[in-house]
Amino acid sequence: MSAPASPARQNGRTSLHWTGVICGLAAGVGLGAAEAPTKLVTIGLSPFMVSLGMVAGVFVARWTVPIVLKGSDYVWADLSERPHLVIWALLAGMLWAVANTLTVFAIRDVGLSVAFPLWNTNSLVGLFWGWLLFNELRSAGAAAWTRVLSGAAAIVVGACLTGLATSHQAAGSVHAGMGIAAAVGAGMLWGTMYIPYRKAYISGMNPLSFVTVFTFAELGTTLAFALIYEGGPQGLLSALTAARPVLFWLFLGGFCWVIGDLFQQYAAKYIGIGRGIPLSNTNQLWGLAWGVLVFGEFAGLGETGRVMLISGSLIMIGGATAIAFAAAPASEQVSWRAAMARECGRYGLNADRVAAAVAGDDPLSHGRAGRRWWEFLIAAAALGIFVWLAAVAARPDIPFDASWAAALTIVTALCIAGGGAVLYRRTRFS
Repeated sequence: MSAPASPARQNGRTSLHWTGVICGLAAGVGLGAAEAPTKLVTIGLSPFMVSLGMVAGVFVARWTVPIVLKGSDYVWADLSERPHLVIWALLAGMLWAVANTLTVFAIRDVGLSVAFPLWNTNSLVGLFWGWLLFNELRSAGAAAWTRVLSGAAAIVVGACLTGLATSHQAAGSVHAGMGIAAAVGAGMLWGTMYIPYRKAYISGMNPLSFVTVFTFAELGTTLAFALIYEGGPQGLLSALTAARPVLFWLFLGGFCWVIGDLFQQYAAKYIGIGRGIPLSNTNQLWGLAWGVLVFGEFAGLGETGRVMLISGSLIMIGGATAIAFAAAPASEQVSWRAAMARECGRYGLNADRVAAAVAGDDPLSHGRAGRRWWEFLIAAAALGIFVWLAAVAARPDIPFDASWAAALTIVTALCIAGGGAVLYRRTRFS
């Protein structure tokens, strides 16, 4: 990884470390909100249909957002400069699709509050891969190791404590064991998915370019699952027709997921997966808020459960705080640069251009032409899809507190806007 920007260069601008921290926390907000529509599995939709509906929304958003922010010429030039990463993006998309489908099974069988902490063990898996493959925390010193490891462990422990506090909802499920296994499996797959993320970003690729390829594998894998489970094209068409009144909520969840995931990927780019993923896993707090405040998963929770819930949340916040202040020292950044040099040598990349991109600059944007007319058409088509789905949408028959939903939506929008403003000012979405 490139050396830190000079003091003059960073004057009046957020450092890369704090940019990554802010992206990680903003990712938690967006990813937590994105899980709310998966509660639709409790009204009889199959997990595969819920997953397909969300991924369809993800596909629309993953093409629209990069084109709006950077333009199609930029995305194509970035992919053309690093063609070897296309296969890695497809692999990451397939892992994501399988993991996302498993989370829907987990929510169906044990509830959102229990499933969330189990699959968020992905932060420990990602931390291991970051150390093993990309030199994260190498030569970092005892202080950085202690902050990152204790912070990641605290987030997992706090998540498990909050899940245990609300585990009463899983007690009556005949499939609780399967739900727990699905959540743990999702965590393992998501933790492994971060290998292609980090490989792409120490090679200088922009996350906005990476996700445009990533999403083809997402949609293709999820569509294959749905076709098999629903009995072929005719069965899938019938299931989609039956689900049409709630597709808007699934698309909206997919859109929120894309926003959160983009922040997560920028966090992985600028502070590594060992730090960025645990921070983004504060989505447990937001998912918990949606689960217990909006969908009534607090019902029947006793005094002991409330104490555990508050304690677990405070432990998670403490863990996130520890990681936030665990900036990579100069000795660790030397190891990061060695990993970057390895990728440049292996694939014949321009080391100077990669170093600039990793440092938050954007060499591809220099002298780039204006926008194409079809980019506006793509954005309009995406907006039209959401408007059409909203016009035929119906309120699902599930417990729902509109006041809390409105409050959490406002907070989510403010956090995402704030994180986006910081990222734009510091990197121009590089």
